[in-house]
Amino acid sequence: MMDWTDRHYRFFMRQITKHTLLYTEMVTTGAIIYGNKQRHLDFSAEELPLVLQLGGDDPKALAECAQLAEQWGYSEINLNVGCPSDRVQNGNFGACLMAQPELVAECVVAMKDAVKIPVTVKHRIGIDDLDRYEDMANFVSVVSKAGADRFSVHARKAWLKGLSPKENRTIPPLRYDDVYRLKREFPHLLIEINGGVLTLEQARHHLNFVDGVMVGRAAYENPFLFATVDQEFYNPSNPAPTRREILERMLPYIEHWTSQDVYLKHISRHMLGLFAGKPGAKAWKRYLSENAHKPEAGVKTILEAIKQVTDEVLDERPSLQTLTAVV
Repeated sequence: MMDWTDRHYRFFMRQITKHTLLYTEMVTTGAIIYGNKQRHLDFSAEELPLVLQLGGDDPKALAECAQLAEQWGYSEINLNVGCPSDRVQNGNFGACLMAQPELVAECVVAMKDAVKIPVTVKHRIGIDDLDRYEDMANFVSVVSKAGADRFSVHARKAWLKGLSPKENRTIPPLRYDDVYRLKREFPHLLIEINGGVLTLEQARHHLNFVDGVMVGRAAYENPFLFATVDQEFYNPSNPAPTRREILERMLPYIEHWTSQDVYLKHISRHMLGLFAGKPGAKAWKRYLSENAHKPEAGVKTILEAIKQVTDEVLDERPSLQTLTAVV
């Protein structure tokens, strides 16, 4: 989710769901240690609970970043062992680390020793020719002994050579049964499934076999998918918000950041999918795309964009039975 799940997206999602665990973009240890720490680590308190996703292969550097994350107030640290990009591989982290479970275990131990918050691992079901169920089970067995608090498993293998990161999200087939089997054979571990989840119905199905479900691109492309999540999975008394209520909650945030010389487009780009599949969605996106980049764009721009959508759509309060993803 590089370049997608930044702080503005996460604040926006918090107006839709208060309880869903949110993740940062993957940040490398070098970017944090040697770069602008505030830029990489700052977030709004409203974003909690929030996971800092780290990329790296040096236990000492990961431990240092984990300590900073705990001091900053993050809820959890997640080590990315799933990204297949060439840039990540050149740094010897991401999915290529699945071939080095002992090193991943060392990294987890170092972070666990450094912090009190949970340390989790996100990985694939396999890479290249290390793609048998037994290979994944061995990886999880080794890393679990280091004390990893949860395994988030993308149910596709990754080809490190020959496929782009985008192709690695679609071409390798989904193997959900391998993740279900992992939970059966490691019942004491927290196992979360990821990959191809587009609807809440699918999420409910997966929860019959695993402990949690991670949703990636569907949460970005159709964020209103999460409008009933709090009500269904966390607190039945929480009413689902309407799109109008979500936008009204965003206005003070937009006012604050545009007054700090942040262009509206950096915030509104994450809001384009709010009306996915609804009448007026194209007009909403077109208006923001044509106007949010202007230096003077701000709250008034959002209010004008809202006029592109009918009151019926703006004030729709979704039910658990009708809310599905639009792709």
